[in-house]
Amino acid sequence: MKIICGLGNPGRSYQHNRHNIGFVVLDALSSRWRASFSAAKFDAETAWANARGEKILLLKPQTFMNLSGTALGAAARFYKVAATDVLVVHDELDLPFGKIQLKQGGGTGGHNGLSSIREAWGELDFVRLRFGIGKPQEPNAKERVVGHVLGDFNPDEVAGLPDLIAKSCDVCEQWIRDGLQKTMNAFNRK
Repeated sequence: MKIICGLGNPGRSYQHNRHNIGFVVLDALSSRWRASFSAAKFDAETAWANARGEKILLLKPQTFMNLSGTALGAAARFYKVAATDVLVVHDELDLPFGKIQLKQGGGTGGHNGLSSIREAWGELDFVRLRFGIGKPQEPNAKERVVGHVLGDFNPDEVAGLPDLIAKSCDVCEQWIRDGLQKTMNAFNRK
């Protein structure tokens, strides 16, 4: 069994924010796999799928970004899923828009969702699909960064999103099928 967790904030007002790309990718995966999200335990929307012969729990925490780890930690402990069998899809300021990178482990880089996972679950060795959103063009004041991540994608970015979301789904599927190293070799170099 594997868990794919998308990070985001619940509610319509956050729906198209850069910070919600984890939810967007999971919605695309659920559509691709014909899985339906429902309210469930763990303070998350969940959907079950079978992909490549593997049972997959899709998880969208509904606790807001800063408490995402509560839902993921509870689900991973309940189903006894190792950190290496968990993939977290999240926005990444340190990658330019259009760049997607798969990696395992690492720090939180100041990302509140990743910090919450570390605090609530005690793990950082999970796999991450980092979806580049770039940094704001203005000087890097904290309030400008917050406005950037909680802002909607601009029209040029929106035009590129369908291909990037499809590519993200492809990465998730190959990770399930071929494992981390082969998937990193296939996608991180492009």
